[in-house]
Amino acid sequence: MINFLKYRWLYFAISATVIGIGLLSIFFWGYNFSIDFVGGTNLEYQFVKNVRLDDVKKIVDKQNIFIENISLTGKDILLRTKPIDEKKELQLRNNLMPVAGGVIPLRFETVGPILGRETMIKTGIASLMGIFGILLYMTFAFKGFNFALSAVLALLHDFLVVIGSYSLLSRFFGAQVDTLFVTAVLTAMSFSVHDTIIIFDKIREYLREYGKGDIDHYANKALTETMVRSLNNSMTIIFMLLSLTLLGGSTIRFFVATLLVGTITGTYSSPFVATPILVWLEKRKK
Repeated sequence: MINFLKYRWLYFAISATVIGIGLLSIFFWGYNFSIDFVGGTNLEYQFVKNVRLDDVKKIVDKQNIFIENISLTGKDILLRTKPIDEKKELQLRNNLMPVAGGVIPLRFETVGPILGRETMIKTGIASLMGIFGILLYMTFAFKGFNFALSAVLALLHDFLVVIGSYSLLSRFFGAQVDTLFVTAVLTAMSFSVHDTIIIFDKIREYLREYGKGDIDHYANKALTETMVRSLNNSMTIIFMLLSLTLLGGSTIRFFVATLLVGTITGTYSSPFVATPILVWLEKRKK
């Protein structure tokens, strides 16, 4: 049996460092939000001939359209602007025709700021409902609030790591907070709880079999018996997500990267955050 809990303060120090860096990134740099959250218009055109980016910017400015982001790749251009209607978009396309030799519209989507704000509210409500549901389920299933509280605190740990990491991705790689990011966060949180339940179920089994004894011993024994299984399970997922992150398309790259971070931190937090917290809470109860 390996004494994993011997290094609990090292685990907490690692977690505090990672979370601290993420929170600093959120505080100083924040996020790049997609139009799903802040409202705006995405325009994607394909030109017949090559066009200079400065020429496009001048034409857009003349239309009194505020550009939030613009990128030109070959003959394809992607613009993100403040919300515009179909009439304004048609005028812009017509003004680009002489310079571009022809404009093929590929995408035109607009989300108003009210809908964006509504999306943010629904996202927050969905997250809170998920956490509350997990708290209730684990309290009922394990017949002990300490088990549920430990799992939720580990869940909060994973959430902070993921959102902090995404702020760094947003700052240095241009990742945007969109509905795919929300999906990835909620998926990563569920994976974390799944791993935690496996360990806690072992601890509960020992408590039933041997009675209220040395909780440290039960926890270390549970971790020793489940660690290889958890690592094998997680590594298969990590290798797949790593491949998709490196080789997948740009549309899903940051979604997969978020899942990858969530899987790694979920694998780490179940034995090294949730379990030490449970042991500490159980000792305090005594």
